Amino acid sequence: MNPEIKAYSKKYTLKFKRPAGTSRGILTSKDVWIITVYNNSTGQKGIGECSPLWGLSIDRRDSYEQKLAEVCENTGDYDFYLEKGLKDYPSIRFGLEMALKNLTAGTEHLYFPSKFTLGQDYIEINGLVWMGEFEFMRKQIVEKIESGFSCIKLKIGAIDFQKEIELIKTIRREFTAEDIEIRVDANGAFTAEKALEKLKILSDYNLHSIEQPIRQGQWTEMAKLCETSPLAIALDEELIGITDTKRKVKMIKTIKPQYIILKPSLLGGFKASEEWIEIAGNNGTKWWITSALESNTGLNAIAQWTYTLGNKMPQGLGTGQLFSNNFYSPLYIEEGKLRFKPEYTTVNK
Repeated sequence: MNPEIKAYSKKYTLKFKRPAGTSRGILTSKDVWIITVYNNSTGQKGIGECSPLWGLSIDRRDSYEQKLAEVCENTGDYDFYLEKGLKDYPSIRFGLEMALKNLTAGTEHLYFPSKFTLGQDYIEINGLVWMGEFEFMRKQIVEKIESGFSCIKLKIGAIDFQKEIELIKTIRREFTAEDIEIRVDANGAFTAEKALEKLKILSDYNLHSIEQPIRQGQWTEMAKLCETSPLAIALDEELIGITDTKRKVKMIKTIKPQYIILKPSLLGGFKASEEWIEIAGNNGTKWWITSALESNTGLNAIAQWTYTLGNKMPQGLGTGQLFSNNFYSPLYIEEGKLRFKPEYTTVNK
């Protein structure tokens, strides 16, 4: 690495517009760390986001800021950190990789130049419906469909299962599977004993897939579900914390999921996620990309990278509208499609 390269980080607390129901409880705020890598000679800089999700990501919370400070101080060792020095801190690895991509691009808000960043193409995304009471979820569904989304993702497991089935029924009464694709995310809410029974019930409504029906780490039980379920299964949390290539291969070969879902900030960045994609492809498993409550900064980089992968399925990219104090974003949504405003990219100084 060029000795002229310097770096620093700054903590920023994002505030949710309304409490967000997740599998890890109710969130009202979320901390991120913005890492800035800059070149003293040229004045150019690169911006990255370190965005851990405590309780889900494997980042070590007790030494997180200490490790981040270490990375910023040792700019000459970035090759080491990107290869193996941050395996216990995937979100820092993601933030560093992202900042270096931005530095190389040399332009503000630009990470992966493409037709997407030129404003000439778009990314199809799903409309996310958050956990909550029945009426709150129903209202979100109506809003997403009226906004032009053709793919809806429902987080289930927060209210009574029968009420969740009623929500799905309300969609299917008016829209066929050809009109609206429905994905559901259980976040590991089902028990291994009851999961297949619930998957059979859900399959009556022509759903696209279900994410993580049982909690991660139960490879034998998950493999049985993937083999016998009438509904396609997508692994999400199952991938988190697996950093060794051989173990990644073993997991895919053992469980044989129909899909995997990649969250770069939880898996250690773009390169680490691309390894998962290669392994999945070699074993007949399909995939899509999902953001994980990053700020607009991280979401922007993930969206640009996602476009370069050429996957035409609706992606699970957030919209940046959850937080009341978010950073500026060149991204915008138009009828369920994520687009980029190229006029807002400038030389990155």
